[in-house]
Amino acid sequence: MKRKIAATLIALTMILSLAACGTTGTSGTVTASGTKTTTNAQTTSTALDTSAEFTDRDLEQTADTSNATTLTVSDGQDITISEEGVYIVTGGVKNATVIVDVPDTDKVQIVLSDVTITNESAPAIYVKSADKVFITTTGANKLTVSGEFEADDDTNLDAVIFSKEDITLNGTGSLTITSTANGISSKDDLKITGGTITIDCAEDALEANDSIAIADGNVTIKTDKDGLHAEYDEDDSVGYIYIAGGTINITAADDAIHATTVVKIVGGTLKISAHEGIEGTLIQINDGTIDITASDDAINAGQKSKQISVGVEINGGDITINMGQGDTDAVDSNGYLTLAGGTLTINAQSPFDYDGQLSFTGTKLIVNGTETTSVSNQMMGGEAAGFGGKGSMNPGGQPQGEPPQSGGPRK
Repeated sequence: MKRKIAATLIALTMILSLAACGTTGTSGTVTASGTKTTTNAQTTSTALDTSAEFTDRDLEQTADTSNATTLTVSDGQDITISEEGVYIVTGGVKNATVIVDVPDTDKVQIVLSDVTITNESAPAIYVKSADKVFITTTGANKLTVSGEFEADDDTNLDAVIFSKEDITLNGTGSLTITSTANGISSKDDLKITGGTITIDCAEDALEANDSIAIADGNVTIKTDKDGLHAEYDEDDSVGYIYIAGGTINITAADDAIHATTVVKIVGGTLKISAHEGIEGTLIQINDGTIDITASDDAINAGQKSKQISVGVEINGGDITINMGQGDTDAVDSNGYLTLAGGTLTINAQSPFDYDGQLSFTGTKLIVNGTETTSVSNQMMGGEAAGFGGKGSMNPGGQPQGEPPQSGGPRK
């Protein structure tokens, strides 16, 4: 998966470079005074290739149980799945773990059917080895870890559902997770395509090394840390978040959505209340309904990855931002800022803070109750600055406010 993401980032760099040189239609730009005018303008709406993000099986909300094996959990007894197949898990127990340990070429589908598992120190589901695991819900399911997690040798188990491999959550039922640490963790890719998922946790609610992708479903999160967190501290070419649909409600003490590389939103309804709303190196919003209430930056792009340039792109959607008082920015980009479509409504003392180039081509902008065709820039603690200027140099030596130049990211 890591090679796939690295290739995607190379493609991203090429696309942005071509977009910087070409035109894709008549729209608008920003004059030296920061007002919108009409001209040919580029778009970067294909920044992250997600055309093959979800498989047909990811999107199927019911499992083929014609040849399924039924497993009934019992108090104090772990169940180990050692062969590929579909498994229906039932029962209500304490201190039991469903373990998946199959060859890394095999797929396993776990159907949770009105299951309740309450553990003191171990995950309810632990994927040790597999090609991919599907967790499909029917009925009402509750998974809880109430105490301090214990490690499995050198593996730090820290989530109610903990996976070393790809996992997909789908289904027609509900899943309620309560955790003293993380809710759901994958050391590879984590996908959600259906079901109703509720997570109340002390640390990250949804966590993955490589990516988090949501196609559909109803997700409600309350966390003392981050809502969605995609990061691998040994490789800054991975860690993206893609949201294509669903209803997502996040209440987070820190970041609602945090990615190392790209946050791309093309659909869905998001309601966010957090310290920071959406954070990543490149944040691209193409569609969807997004409501953010934040006490720090609502949308914040910074250099978390050296593989791509920093920027914020709003190409579509209906976005509402309500900010707390003080030195807080509604949209903060340490690189470029593109406003190319959609509606952006901001209630804030500091609507924008950007360090690089500004392209204001088509977004309907409403600031503090008034529709406007100009963008003011608050920089360095709230002092008004100019419009559309170039910012500092990024670690690759190019202006941080511009899309990447040809040659691709660092390998």
